[in-house]
Amino acid sequence: MAACSFTLPRPAASRLDYRPRFAALLYAGLLACAVVAASVLAPGPALADATPQGQQGEASYYSDRFQGALTASGTPFDQQALTAAHPSLPMGTEVLVTRPATGQTVKVVINDRGPYIRGRIIDLSKRAARKLGIIKRGVASVMVTVIE
Repeated sequence: MAACSFTLPRPAASRLDYRPRFAALLYAGLLACAVVAASVLAPGPALADATPQGQQGEASYYSDRFQGALTASGTPFDQQALTAAHPSLPMGTEVLVTRPATGQTVKVVINDRGPYIRGRIIDLSKRAARKLGIIKRGVASVMVTVIE
């Protein structure tokens, strides 16, 4: 009975040098992701667009998928409450959101952080968005004024 033996071929040196290139590509990819995340998650124009009357910018509203999710204030999100998310105003702050194009207004309470999209200054609950008439539009130009 003959013994069967074989040896595995040794990898060529060129096959082993992929690791430094892979590490460099991985580092470059992670750096690119960090830059994109920093630009997307950067605080909105809270102070840049502030006027003596308030802050101007774009408003949007929450998707239905957030119904019941915990907000930054620790309360469950309710689409039927008159609440909103703002990047920097203190939790519990009451603000008047006005749509200058139509004159429609709504008073909301800040209970969450966001929005995280450049140019947007406030995310409204669906009920608040309906009162401003932006449900079909999705986004509208508004003025946010703190109620004292």
